[in-house]
Amino acid sequence: IKYGGIKNLVALTSTMADQVSVPVALHLDHGATLDDVKMCVDAGFTSVMIDGSHHPLEENIELTKQAAEYAHNNGGITVEAELGRLGGIEDDVNVDERDARLTDPEEAVRFVKESSCDALAVAVGTSHGAYKFKGENAIDFDRIKVIKEKLGIPLVLHGASAVDPESVAQINEYGGKIEGAKGLDAESYTKAIANGINKVNIDTDLRLKWTATLRKLMVEKPGEFDPRKFLGPARDAVKEVIKGKMRLLGSAGKA
Repeated sequence: IKYGGIKNLVALTSTMADQVSVPVALHLDHGATLDDVKMCVDAGFTSVMIDGSHHPLEENIELTKQAAEYAHNNGGITVEAELGRLGGIEDDVNVDERDARLTDPEEAVRFVKESSCDALAVAVGTSHGAYKFKGENAIDFDRIKVIKEKLGIPLVLHGASAVDPESVAQINEYGGKIEGAKGLDAESYTKAIANGINKVNIDTDLRLKWTATLRKLMVEKPGEFDPRKFLGPARDAVKEVIKGKMRLLGSAGKA
């Protein structure tokens, strides 16, 4: 929104959505304030996220409750919230590893009941950005299952990119410097979904593929200066990643 402008984004998305035969969602990710939520609801977003996870529990509940009331009363817009804190960096999200806290199942029950959110992003061991684990994958699948059984609403897994080694290697080969990056493997996605995850956030994988493609083309075509010759292939590469993720996560062919 800061980069493209909310009116431009809504107009672009709406125009493109009218040209396809499948449902299209326009979702606010990591809305920090009630004003963020109101702005997006009023602009025509189909769903919003209010992220009060950096606040104490009571404040998170109250902020989420206010967001849910506004969204529900203005178009029946669904609201995603977050409880627990992920480590790492993604856009304006920066949570130190020592401050990261996994979602408590009992707190989750109270949180959902009092806030009336429609979906909950849970902290179960993943991190934002390209550096998700120092050692082995440490996702708490049992925690996901327990929370799902207690809540029964859609659960969201943030910080869930695979951090494709080929993309990272290509970025580094063509002038980049990304060291020690590590993400989720295919089995982790399968287990997370089997235990109750319904929505998976994978933005880092798209950024990595985009950057890897651009870097390679710029080196291989030093005389090219038409942005379309760079951006077109990068867009197509990202599209292929998305198609692969849809198949992996089991969402392909269900519209």
